Amino acid sequence: MPKKPPLILVNVSIFVLTLTVAVVLVPWRGLTHGYTGIEWALFAALLVANGMSITGGYHRLWAHRAYEAHVTVKVLYLIFGTMALQNSALAWCSGHRRHHLYVDDDARDPYSAGRGFWFSHIGWMLRDYPSGVEDFSNIPDLKRDRLLVFQHRHYALLTIVTNFGIPIGAGWLVGDIWGTLLLAGVLRLVLSHHFTFFINSLAHMWGNRPYTDESSARDNPILALVTHGEGYHNFHHIFAHDYRNGVRWWQWDPTKWLIASLSFIGLTRRLKRTPAFQIQRALLATQFRRAEAQLERMPAAGRARTHIEQLRRRIAQEYEAFALAVSDWTRIKEQWLEEKKRAAIEHWEQTRLQQRLREIERRLKLQHRRLRSLRAQLA
Repeated sequence: MPKKPPLILVNVSIFVLTLTVAVVLVPWRGLTHGYTGIEWALFAALLVANGMSITGGYHRLWAHRAYEAHVTVKVLYLIFGTMALQNSALAWCSGHRRHHLYVDDDARDPYSAGRGFWFSHIGWMLRDYPSGVEDFSNIPDLKRDRLLVFQHRHYALLTIVTNFGIPIGAGWLVGDIWGTLLLAGVLRLVLSHHFTFFINSLAHMWGNRPYTDESSARDNPILALVTHGEGYHNFHHIFAHDYRNGVRWWQWDPTKWLIASLSFIGLTRRLKRTPAFQIQRALLATQFRRAEAQLERMPAAGRARTHIEQLRRRIAQEYEAFALAVSDWTRIKEQWLEEKKRAAIEHWEQTRLQQRLREIERRLKLQHRRLRSLRAQLA
């Protein structure tokens, strides 16, 4: 049996100590002294601030450059992102970019889910694994950001200031330093940690894969509730540069809503969105692959053979229509972009081309529904 890498004692100590305090002292304090409504409100506010700074700042702003933000927003992200105690933004983003590049590669993905729940959830941070060695060669853009460099250089001091200074200061204002420190300090930190860690572990093990089955990433609306929208992980892994994770209007993604809301007052801009056609194309491509796989598994004997052949022909016809729609959309899109470059293009021509693109997108949505009906017959 190969020898395990050495423990990272600082990380082990932090996780063990904070969990012990959260499990033992937080409930003891609650039973003996109680917590006020203001203390619970501070706990909730800081928990959300930490989580949104990781999802909106570390993840979507810096790791994937899905939008641009005003310096005020960046500073707030860094304050509460530092308080979340998940490493500096430079280290976090570098590791996350490697995760996307080598997802499910046990040797190079820093928190590969293929190595099990414990490893992908927290184990990868407890030992000095080769896959977790810091390599900032993939973040040259971020190393030019003075705010990120400052945070990285003074990270240890900043974590102490934020994790003790903010709860203690808030506790002094409300008249209960110890209660606020335990609730809004320690319990907040433990929950913030594990909610984020669920994306590395459970979001690669529990849920469905509507957009791509080429990685273990999954969509899970339950995880989205506690991770500010990050639970739509299958979508994210195929469209990583989209500022949204929950792309449907009804999907819970408060990080998306925050970014979009800030754009109305000029604090965020250049929000990247994946075209609806590309999203629909990914959905249909996945459905076709699964339909073919279902057909291969069905028994081809007697009357069933005739039924299978009928379904196979219908799926083949749908695929031909799908390929034609993709070809039409690509050709019209290129034509629209080319015409757009010409200063003399008539407005009516742009409108006509856009209408044709939207019509093809509607065709794909209808085709998606038909294909789901066909797959239901295969079940």
